[in-house]
Formats: sequence, C-alpha cells, structure tokens
Amino acid sequence: MPEIVHIVKLCVGVESFEDLAARIEARGSTETRHVTRMRPKREAEILAGGSLYWVIKGVVQARQSFLDLEEVIGEDGIRRCAFVLDGELIRTAPAPRRAFQGWRYLAAKDAPSDLAKARATDTDLPPDLANALADIGLL
Repeated sequence: MPEIVHIVKLCVGVESFEDLAARIEARGSTETRHVTRMRPKREAEILAGGSLYWVIKGVVQARQSFLDLEEVIGEDGIRRCAFVLDGELIRTAPAPRRAFQGWRYLAAKDAPSDLAKARATDTDLPPDLANALADIGLL
C-alpha cells in the first residue's frame, strides 16, 4: 500500500470556509471537480487516501478527499488534470501558508488536523482570532 500524500492549493477568490462551502453546495453534487494544468506524478499516493487542502486568505482552512484524477482536454487542446473530490468540505485546524503558484504536495505528517464538527450552539471564531491562535499554537 503506498504512503498517503496530500495536495495543498490556494483557493483563489474565496473569502472564507463558509464561502467555499456555499459554492460547493450550490453545485448540488456529491462530488466536485477542480481542473489544474499539471497532473500529479504521485497519483497512487494521492488516491491511497489523500485530500486537497485549501488555502483560504493565507491559511489552510479546509480539505476535500480525493476520489480520482482524470485527464481533461481543454477547448484550446491543452491536456489538463481534473481533481475529482468528495463534495464534503471538512474544516481543518488553521495553518498559515505563504502564497505560491499551482499546487504542492503535502506529507501526511504535515497536514493540519480536522476540527470536530461544531455543535448547533457553537459560533465560529472570527478568522483573525483563529489565525492568531494558530500562529501561537493554541488552535
């Protein structure tokens, strides 16, 4: 069994976890697709249980599990890769991340942990507070 590896990617144009969740829900599907230019070479490791970790406003805040990687040929004839993802968006512990282009591999040992689902009476921490707490290791 291959070692699990994840991918981390910037979530451009999204303001918050809730914004991304609303966009996914609006698609009304049990899976989502994100098309990217480069196909990962470590496909077996990704499909062994990996996730796509989303960086929102400079902080990893969410993940979606990989279901598949599919080849896509664009209208321009360029070969691309569709990340086929589970439609469930999982909130993660905030983890600051500098801007980068494209996507990067993320070792399983370095991946932020999932946060427990909130109770109906819980309120979310303001993003700035959550990020500050994560910076000092309290969240």
